[in-house]
Order: sequence, then structure tokens, then C-alpha cells
Amino acid sequence: MELDLGQVTLIGSTDWLAKKMELDRGKVTLIGCTICLMLTMHFSIQLVTEHFMSWKKPKEQKAIIIIVLMAPLYAIDSFIGLIDFMGSKPFFTFLDSVKECYEAIVMAKFLALMYTYLNISISKNIVPDEIKGRQIHHSFPMTLFQPHTAHLNHHTLKLLKNWTWQFVVIRPVCSILMIVLQLLGVYPSWVSWTFTMILNISVSLALYSLVIFYHVFAKELAPHKPLAKFLCVKGIVFFVFWQGILLDILVALGIIRSQHFWLDVEHIQEGIQNVLVIVEMVFFAIFMRHAYSAAPYRQEAVTSSGDKKKE
Repeated sequence: MELDLGQVTLIGSTDWLAKKMELDRGKVTLIGCTICLMLTMHFSIQLVTEHFMSWKKPKEQKAIIIIVLMAPLYAIDSFIGLIDFMGSKPFFTFLDSVKECYEAIVMAKFLALMYTYLNISISKNIVPDEIKGRQIHHSFPMTLFQPHTAHLNHHTLKLLKNWTWQFVVIRPVCSILMIVLQLLGVYPSWVSWTFTMILNISVSLALYSLVIFYHVFAKELAPHKPLAKFLCVKGIVFFVFWQGILLDILVALGIIRSQHFWLDVEHIQEGIQNVLVIVEMVFFAIFMRHAYSAAPYRQEAVTSSGDKKKE
């Protein structure tokens, strides 16, 4: 089959137009993501500044600042991945590991913040008398390893803390092993699924301990808006994790696929994930302004100064 000059010219023009439209879409996406990143940074830095301006309880507010910085860190991390769109698999694994390791720290700091609100100190063996002896009801599958009902004391509180902190240790260890194995070229699918299962069990245990703690102390923690605070942390973890699973399913079903020989489907999936995370972090940064507001510390600072003047 022979093509005349006019057909060749038409095909060439069509390819040029397709590439031009694709470049324009890429530019629009990058500009939009840049705006979203700037908004996330604006809301987060503003909130952190407000806490520094009302620095009344350092122990609580240090934990809050670490939690608040979760949104901009996720956005920056994903933006880097979007700019270096054609990065290698170890590179994207490293970016994911940065986010997930910070996520582990945030979970630990969230529990520490709740402990501080209730004047609990595991290291100093301080547990207020009014909360001792409360019942903790475990659900399946934890009942396979723990009694269905346990009484609150120093041991059970320490156990909840350890369940959270195990993720802080396991997450970076798994990340280092994953990156090393990928660089060595020894990373079969069964190894990937093994790491996925380990991390899922680990993060589920950490989240379970936070849920149990909230359930037991919901009444005492009510003035501190614990549900909103918890949803900020869990929401970020939930969206990033499950949308990643959803994208994997869409790729497996062939709904997300590559139309170009120079771009494989894995990079397209990674790009979509990064764009979604960047956009979502704007909303989480706004939500955190409500959940982790500095207003209570400003009011307390004003009250304290007023009391001093009276004296």
C-alpha cells in the first residue's frame, strides 16, 4: 500500500497537533498543580505562624506543628514526582517512602498529643486516677491476640503506644529494603506483595490503637475536637493509600493505559496519583486550620495575661 504526499502531510500534521494538545494539557496540569501547592503552603505556613505567635504550651504545639506540616510535605513530595515525570521506579519508591515515613511520625505524634491532653505520661508512669480501670473492648481480629475486654492501666496505655510506634520503625526499614532491592534489580512481584502486606498490617495496627484510644476517651477529649484532628490524619492516609489501590485496579483492567510508545502506563499512573495528592492537600490544609486552630492558645494567653494584671 502506497501513500501519496498529501496523505503523508496529513498524518504528519495530525501527529503534530496531537503532540501540541498533549503538551498544552501538560502545561495546564503543571500550572494548576503549582497553584494548588502554593495554596497548601499558604494555609499551612499561616497556621504554623499563628501557633508560634501564641506559643503557650510547647509540648502540645510542637506535636500540632509536626501534624500540620504533613499536608505541605505530601504536596511538595508529589510535586517533585510530577516534575520528574520520567523518574525511575526506585526514585518514585523513595518519594513514596518519604511521605509514608512522615505519616508514621505523625501517627505517633497524634497519640502523644492525645496523651498530653489527658496528662498521661508513659515514661514517668503517670496515669490519672479518674481514668484508671476503664474497660477497653477489642474487636476481631485483635481478640485472637488480646482478651475481648481489658482494663485501662499503665500497661494497656503502653501497649497502645507500642502499637503506634511499631509503624514508625517498620515503615523506614521496609522503605530502605525496597529501594535497595530495586536498585539491585532483585524485586519480583511476590516481594512487592510481601512488603505491601507487612505495611498494611503495620499501619492498620497503628490506626487501630488510635481508634481505640479515641473511643475510650471521647468524652474527656471532646473540648479538643479529637475527631476532626483524627480525620485530618486518617483522611490523608486513607485517600493516598486507597486511591493508589484504585489506580492499580484501573491499570489492571486496562481503563488506564498508555497511548504512546515512549510513555509506559506505570508513569501515567504515578503522574495521576501525584496530581490527585497535590489537589487533595489543599482541602486538608484548610481542614487542618479548623481542627488544629491556634485560637484556644491565643485565648488562654489573653486569659493568663488578664489574670496577671488583676494580681
